[in-house]
Amino acid sequence: MVFRRRDRRTWPRAIADFVYPRGGWTRAFHYVKHRLRRLPDSPERIARGIAAGVFTTFTPFYGLHFVIAALVARLLRANILAALMGTFFGNPLTYVPIGILALKTGHFLLGTRFDERSHRSFGGKFVDAWDDLWNNVLAMFSDRVADWRGLHVFYDTIFFPYMIGGTIVGIVAGALAYYLTVPVIRAYKRRRRNLIKKKFDAIKQRAATKADHGIKAD
Repeated sequence: MVFRRRDRRTWPRAIADFVYPRGGWTRAFHYVKHRLRRLPDSPERIARGIAAGVFTTFTPFYGLHFVIAALVARLLRANILAALMGTFFGNPLTYVPIGILALKTGHFLLGTRFDERSHRSFGGKFVDAWDDLWNNVLAMFSDRVADWRGLHVFYDTIFFPYMIGGTIVGIVAGALAYYLTVPVIRAYKRRRRNLIKKKFDAIKQRAATKADHGIKAD
């Protein structure tokens, strides 16, 4: 395959690269920025795609961000590849502040308050929800008793407030991403067109000069 990696990564290496890419996050950011600016589409469609990707990172559907970004981009008639690349706004460096902002906004809008001392800690609620989910799956094939209390607490205190707050904050973040990236992409594409035009004009000029010399020689 043409696009297959020459050096196959092990799972530990893949996880390590996700947490901290080779070359650092600064290099990864510039790479994504470079690829976004060179996408063959209008600045508006690319910017809408970036906005869709940024919005998606504020939703609690971890593991499905690519799918959701593609669907939102299709709904907005945006560039889907730009939307997928826009999801890199969510990464191990930003997920914690994104989660805190979305969760606190959601509880504020719902008139509730997230208290880690009630029931269990923030991480403990994730553990309880996963334990309940796994136990209830096993209960379908054994004599175990299904228990939904951990999932109920998780939904009320984490998932639903996160979804409400993340949607609102995500819309704001997506709109900012759109209005900030449109002029940047326009300027880049305009400069790129001018550079291509200058190169083409230079080639034409050299060709014309050679033709003139050939005529004079005859």
